Amino acid sequence: MLQTGKNSKTEVVQVKNRRNGGLLTFLNSQKVVPYVLISPFVLSFLVLSLYPAIQAIIMSFQRVLPGEVTFIGLRNYTRIINPTFFTALQNTTIYMILTVVILVSLPMLLAVLLNSKVVKFRIFFRTALFLPALTSVIVAGMVFRLMFAESDTAVANQILNWIGLESVDWRYNAWSGMFLMVVLASWRWMGINILYFLAALQNVPKELYEAAEIDGARALQKFFYVTLPFLKPVTIFVATISIIGGFRMFEESFVFWTSGSPGNIGLTIVGYLYQEGIQKNDMGFGAAIGVVLMLIIFVISLTQLFLTGAFKRGDE
Repeated sequence: MLQTGKNSKTEVVQVKNRRNGGLLTFLNSQKVVPYVLISPFVLSFLVLSLYPAIQAIIMSFQRVLPGEVTFIGLRNYTRIINPTFFTALQNTTIYMILTVVILVSLPMLLAVLLNSKVVKFRIFFRTALFLPALTSVIVAGMVFRLMFAESDTAVANQILNWIGLESVDWRYNAWSGMFLMVVLASWRWMGINILYFLAALQNVPKELYEAAEIDGARALQKFFYVTLPFLKPVTIFVATISIIGGFRMFEESFVFWTSGSPGNIGLTIVGYLYQEGIQKNDMGFGAAIGVVLMLIIFVISLTQLFLTGAFKRGDE
């Protein structure tokens, strides 16, 4: 009887081992491993992105009140056609264009300089330029508000007075308000984009530069004919994320005008969504604004990718 009990336990252990071994073999197969590796991203996308987007689209056709949800069709979308929305769209578009131009061209040039042997203390400068990305936008916004305050003792106005110019009410003019948002965003994201370009520069073959030098190419010619072609994929990527970031901007405006900017000079589309959906508790209208913003970002990003040839095959 004792021997029989031992045999039965051994058989159970063997069955478990076979099951575990079969499971491990299944998970380690070439057909299954890719799906296992991407499953965290797929699950997070479904739960945190796709499901909220579907819910927002459904909500955009509703009037949402406490304890009451009513289907109202396209009324929320017809309400979007108003001067305030077009002001927010204009501000956001100008902000997006300025930040894309600055956050693509300037990081590229700085990355080329930091990748060259001409610049000393390159590690120090790389670290210093990346540090703003680790700073809280609220803290950075407070510092910028003190630097660009309306008083004559503020740092920015002191510099203007020193060179013979009058003080500026930075947060109360349309051009200076846009300047503040663009400068804060450029300061925050410059270092990250520099890292993208630095990573791409590591893949440029050194032999091409040597061949260009043999042919008598100067530094500017090597930049345009050797460096730029290899930076094209990263440039498209940086431009795309800058376009998306420009349209979804909210923090840079909120830290300067917490309770609303005068004459809506700092109002963005996301800020308008926040005003209507959160502050005024009009969730259906806010959802409609979000859906329109999502469509704008999708169309502009897709157009930009087509124009830059991002969808072409490598052999075309």
